[in-house]
Amino acid sequence: MASDGGTSLRRGLLALEVLAHAGVDDEGLGVVDVARRLGIDKSQASRTLRALADHGFAERDAVTRAYRLGPRVFAYAALVSERRLLRSAPPVLDALVGALGERAHLSVLDGASVLTLLSHSPPHAVQTAGWAGRTVPAYCTAAGRALLVDHDPAALRALFEGVPLVAHGPNTIRSIDELAERVQQAAQRGYAVADEELEPGLAAVAAAVRGFDRRIVAAVNVSGPSFRFGGRLDEAGEAVMRAAVELSALSS
Repeated sequence: MASDGGTSLRRGLLALEVLAHAGVDDEGLGVVDVARRLGIDKSQASRTLRALADHGFAERDAVTRAYRLGPRVFAYAALVSERRLLRSAPPVLDALVGALGERAHLSVLDGASVLTLLSHSPPHAVQTAGWAGRTVPAYCTAAGRALLVDHDPAALRALFEGVPLVAHGPNTIRSIDELAERVQQAAQRGYAVADEELEPGLAAVAAAVRGFDRRIVAAVNVSGPSFRFGGRLDEAGEAVMRAAVELSALSS
């Protein structure tokens, strides 16, 4: 019995590997194709694929009857990616703090807001308030715009429907059209900039971190007083963009 169970498990893992190599956007593989690639008979392949489908590790197209990787595989991959991201981020944030001398943060999108997960500060920083666990509007922050770079104008309108665009600083955007323009600029540049938008005297830059499936999972950003940081935003943007690329690789 144990031997049969071990054989079935190995067969299931090999079938998952075959489906994975077929590609996420592939049309999938039929039972005969899987049987041929695994060197087993069709009935064994059919039982294995049905078992994987029953547990969400594979899914079968209702029309073509072909199998692909199922949603549970991607859910588990996303969990692994998130854990890797949280483990990998602290030294990357510390490096940004050391290079730029300003606060560095890791944030995620929370509806129409940005939630800060991690925040690292330079030794000279006066800790008036903790950033970790704090939420701020996405429309007027560099992190928010970095997290939104894959949103087109229609998606932005849907996300911010009913959200008042309150002016928190002298340069806060006033409309969704203006937000869409700044999001597009961030996408083209590779990083987002916000100078005196969240609050007077605060400047920030941010870049998107992507997961294993290339979807945006977080943003890394650096913020500081405009009088000290405002003239260095391009330099900081390049540094933040490099940090985001590094985190994307480490968390994939």
